[in-house]
Amino acid sequence: MAGVIVDDQGRALLIQRRDNGHWEVPGGVLERNEDIISGLRREVQEETGLEVTPIALTGVYKNMPRGIVALVFRCKVESDSLRESDESSGFRWVTADEVAELAHEAFAIRVQDALVTQSTVLIRAHDGTRLLG
Repeated sequence: MAGVIVDDQGRALLIQRRDNGHWEVPGGVLERNEDIISGLRREVQEETGLEVTPIALTGVYKNMPRGIVALVFRCKVESDSLRESDESSGFRWVTADEVAELAHEAFAIRVQDALVTQSTVLIRAHDGTRLLG
């Protein structure tokens, strides 16, 4: 799961991952007995220091080769204490156009989908880098 944190200017927060240098939204894997919203909040807080509230589920994304399904939520910041962590080495607030230049297509689309207000949840498949279908 991942949280697309949106600011008052309509920009999304990206983290630069410490392990591979890629720009992505904060997120991760649920712990065994953790509910989805608690896990989302925990992962975002661990990677950014921010406390967030999820506003809407904006997409469901499947990495076909790895069999991983990610739920992505648009979030708003409740407490502003942005800080680097063991998992993040930098931050950038980006527009929908800017994210396409920084992130792989499979991750940029998550931000772009979350920045668009829609009445349905988007469901997409990818190969870890590119969208499929």
